[in-house]
Amino acid sequence: MKKWLFFSILIVVTIVGILVNVYLNAVEPVKAAEKEAVQIASEETNLSDFTNFSLYSGEETYYVMTGKNAKQEDVYVWINEKNSEVITRNTKNGITKKEALNKLYQEKNPNEIIEVRLGMARIQKTDRPAWEIFYRNNNDTINYYYVDFDTGEKLRAIDNL
Repeated sequence: MKKWLFFSILIVVTIVGILVNVYLNAVEPVKAAEKEAVQIASEETNLSDFTNFSLYSGEETYYVMTGKNAKQEDVYVWINEKNSEVITRNTKNGITKKEALNKLYQEKNPNEIIEVRLGMARIQKTDRPAWEIFYRNNNDTINYYYVDFDTGEKLRAIDNL
């Protein structure tokens, strides 16, 4: 009986150890990308206090995060993973997530908003900071809608995936 209990506990501990190892290995590349992005942004801008890091994979991969300028205003930062080009926008000079959603609702009838995030939309070979809205419509198909961060105009829509 004691052997059964010992081997059962050993198996559970082994499985938990394997799962923790898999999780840590999965998170490691994202943490490394965040560290690299903060380093690049610190060297290339006058920003500090970086938060809200995310990876955006569109036509190219961008690191996206929020930083603070000297006036302690929030600034969005996009960093091209390939060439380390840095694009910054003061949050108050662009449209908000809510305004981007309102633009979508003016034109489309989404059934479920899955995610709204900052990204980059390539329009005529030029990357433009944008809100990417990922949603499901009434036909239960997946759709993307891109709104220009600076102007609030619709950049493009990808429907019925």
